[in-house]
Amino acid sequence: MKRFAYKAKEQSTGKVIKGTIQAESEHVAGKLLVDRGYVPESIREEGKGFGDKLNTVGSTDRINFTRQFATLVGAGLPIAQSLRTVAEQTSNKAMKTVIEEILADVEAGHSLGDSFGKHNNIFSNVYLSLIRAGEVSGTLDESLRRIASQEEKDQKMMSKIKGALTMPMITLGVMVIVFIYMMVEVVPHVESLYHDLGEELPGLTQALVAIKDFIFAFWWAVLIGLGALVIGTMQFLKTTPGIRMAANVKLNIPLFNGLMRMLYMSRYARISQILLSTGVSVLDTMAIAGNATNNVIVEESIQAAAQDVQGGKALSDALRDKPYIDKMVPQMAAIGEQSGKIDEMLGKAAQVFEDDLDEKIATISAMIEPLMMVMLAIIAGLLVGGVLFPIYSLVNSIG
Repeated sequence: MKRFAYKAKEQSTGKVIKGTIQAESEHVAGKLLVDRGYVPESIREEGKGFGDKLNTVGSTDRINFTRQFATLVGAGLPIAQSLRTVAEQTSNKAMKTVIEEILADVEAGHSLGDSFGKHNNIFSNVYLSLIRAGEVSGTLDESLRRIASQEEKDQKMMSKIKGALTMPMITLGVMVIVFIYMMVEVVPHVESLYHDLGEELPGLTQALVAIKDFIFAFWWAVLIGLGALVIGTMQFLKTTPGIRMAANVKLNIPLFNGLMRMLYMSRYARISQILLSTGVSVLDTMAIAGNATNNVIVEESIQAAAQDVQGGKALSDALRDKPYIDKMVPQMAAIGEQSGKIDEMLGKAAQVFEDDLDEKIATISAMIEPLMMVMLAIIAGLLVGGVLFPIYSLVNSIG
């Protein structure tokens, strides 16, 4: 899809307007403008500038678009007009381009679900499934509101988790900077002082000097090694073994494993509730919600349960005893099966997981602080033992 800048007149008023439009060709762009009631005067294709390449679509942009689109559709406006209005009000260039491309596809006769589906790098499988379900059932505005609400919950939850890790990372960064400063500025002076006086350096100080000498002599090798390690790790984490290893670490890493398992279960239960309530089938729901957990090992457990469901088992029985599936999920599913309200029961399970997540994040934040204090004490001890203590010992021996 290409982007064209145009200048046209409104047929009804004769007013000259300028803007941009997404279309497959200049001819198609002109036809779309005529269909909108404009008389094109000039149409030219726009190139992508450096700023456009840097512009990206964030979760906040997507949530704002979804909220605005839901409001306009709920008010009774046609889908094309709703998309056009939201595009005009969107400040993010990348998001605006995506909306204009969706609008062009809709005006060309494509379904809304297919139009959104061309941008699966922006919209998740859950998002696209809810769009298609809402389009078929005639509850598009409600589906859009549910999408926006879920994405807002995910955003808030991830913000809390990142917030819990921000202070420790800052503290760790400060410790690294202090250590580097001591190695570069202080240790060489201590070494020079002992050398001038003909004294032998203490063992710990000798170790620090050896590290300093190695870094000074082979700094280029250290930088290349660190760069290769970072790039190699990033590339490995994109491979199938790397993805599995990262997923396994998240599920079993000490201190954080309970938090991550709870996060995956809350995602699965909440998304399952939303999809089932909009009429998506159980098997499709399991496939989509399993993928949305963003952990391949948890997804495999859900896929195994889906195969059992396909073989005739009830959802609760299929989920029971599967690895990394919390016991509450099949228990609430069983209650839902008996009452005929599986979506509501999974929603309640999701709420329990989300409440527990809040408490878990607060607990981990409280635990991290003393751990960071211990790390600070260890580094301070190394610096005192390797730098300050030798100076005091030297002063005492001279005295």
